[in-house]
Amino acid sequence: MQHPMSIAPMTSVRQHTPLLQIAGLTKRYGEERVLDDVSFSVHPAEVLGLIGPNGAGKTTLLEAMAALVPVDCGAVLWRGAVLAPAHRRGSMFYLPEGIRPWQQQYVARVLSFFAAVYRRPEAQIGETVAAVGLDPVLRKQVLALSKGYARRLMWALALLAPHPLLLMDEPFDGFDLKQTREMMVVLRRAAAAGRTIVLSTHQLVDAERVCDRFVLLAGGRVRGEGTLDELRARTGISTGLEDMFLALA
Repeated sequence: MQHPMSIAPMTSVRQHTPLLQIAGLTKRYGEERVLDDVSFSVHPAEVLGLIGPNGAGKTTLLEAMAALVPVDCGAVLWRGAVLAPAHRRGSMFYLPEGIRPWQQQYVARVLSFFAAVYRRPEAQIGETVAAVGLDPVLRKQVLALSKGYARRLMWALALLAPHPLLLMDEPFDGFDLKQTREMMVVLRRAAAAGRTIVLSTHQLVDAERVCDRFVLLAGGRVRGEGTLDELRARTGISTGLEDMFLALA
């Protein structure tokens, strides 16, 4: 029997038509190309890690995917058909890094309001609260939450949202080692239940533990894509993701 805290990624990638395809996204700020012809695929019910150092373009890429920033060229395809920017908010939920909305509201009220917007049953609120460990702060105002609990609240909102695809920017920021492991279990359970998750992180050890596949990003360009085994075969490196990333970047 698998240990309940197991966070092992899938041993093999599902062989399906990609849920999402990123095709040639390019974004310039003046003369600087923050994204340079970025292309990759996202498979259904997988956890895909966008890996790269600070400044690699990970946040800009997530924002471009979610249509929060315009791109100079490129397209986003959903099950093979172009998904227009105006229609993306119905398919994907974006969880940015470091936000804390509705600061004057109480945590329980925020959860109830959010669940009501998406017509989620009361039982699902309780399940989500238990999953992310929000019980101790339900009666607190959002502004009074620690960084870790504020992040747990945002996780809860993402899990309550019905969107099939979650985009998460540095989702483990604010958690210690034990808390990070616990939240990885939450992500794996969400993927096992059919949610597709794209997360960005510069913490490569965390990515190795939770992601099924990886897109390695540096200088706004994709340097590699695949599972750990596929990246090992490409680089000839049998150690961790950090060494493979350095070899490809």
